[in-house]
Amino acid sequence: MFDADHHSHRRYNPLTNTWVLCSPHRTLRPWQGQQETDDPTPLPAYDPTCYLCPNNTRANGDLNPDYTATHVFANDYAAVKHDQPLLTTDTTDDLLRMESVRGECHVLCFSPRHDLTMAEMTVDDVRTIVDTWTDSYKTMRNKDTVAHVQIFENKGAAMGCSNPHPHGQMWCTETIPQEPATELASFKAYAEKHNQACLLCDYAKREITAKERTVIENTTFVCVVPFWAVWPFEVLVLPKVHLSSLPQLSSLQAQDLADILRRMTCRYDNLFQCSFPYSMGIHQAPVREEKGEEGVAHLHLHFYPPLLRSATIRKFLVGFELLAEPQRDLTPEQAAERLRGVSEVHYKNCADKTSL
Repeated sequence: MFDADHHSHRRYNPLTNTWVLCSPHRTLRPWQGQQETDDPTPLPAYDPTCYLCPNNTRANGDLNPDYTATHVFANDYAAVKHDQPLLTTDTTDDLLRMESVRGECHVLCFSPRHDLTMAEMTVDDVRTIVDTWTDSYKTMRNKDTVAHVQIFENKGAAMGCSNPHPHGQMWCTETIPQEPATELASFKAYAEKHNQACLLCDYAKREITAKERTVIENTTFVCVVPFWAVWPFEVLVLPKVHLSSLPQLSSLQAQDLADILRRMTCRYDNLFQCSFPYSMGIHQAPVREEKGEEGVAHLHLHFYPPLLRSATIRKFLVGFELLAEPQRDLTPEQAAERLRGVSEVHYKNCADKTSL
């Protein structure tokens, strides 16, 4: 008899209209490949050479203020800018097509402390980050050349982070990028097929009832390993009611989101007792929704962590996964069980590491 915990199968992702191959029997294969460096050297609370610490000079010569909470500034090496000429070439070519993209990029320092990640912050500290994300999104609504706001965090050198000072980024573009555009199309298609129902509202209800992929939840948010997860310990954070963007959060919902973020990132760190790397991103409505599409988007957060078996062994998307479709070994249900089993007391503050 077929058993999804032991036999190969594919899972459908309705958000992106894609599939992932799941091969649970491969968790037994030996590993003699690349191993990451796990550097346990603690970071200082302040680093005089860090471009992001308070009162330090950034790479472009600007001086950081003596900030005491979050701090937002324009990225010194922005991927997109407002001040560039418009592209006037033919955009109807079916083979060679190009579009100009204007916008702006910002850096958001989570804390003045060089060594303090969300996993070790208080919920109130994380709430300040959530409020700053919300205020930044609201500000972008007033920019004519901004249609989409992509808020994200790359944590750890394994995810390409160039500075260990805890921070995130906000890239604001006049076009809607591929991933959120694909999700928006899926939301619209699902609503048309299911009497205007929301894809992620329906999905959240299924997960909250089933429990098998739920990691944590509180009054207004739930965090699950999605049924279609690609990365070993990928999670999806969802509000339990329909919200399209951060400004729609009530005070309770904003606090609950901060609570989920603090608890989930702490569980990540405790899983392999390391500063767990990941890319996290917020998907929400465009800053100006098209007529007839108001409220279609459902606010959610993706966490894509690369670690597979330990603090030094990561997953690679190569070979079949680049040329055919993504593949995973550990099932989402097994990953959720592993994450549920770790503590929400950070390992640095726990005398008995075996209890984590």
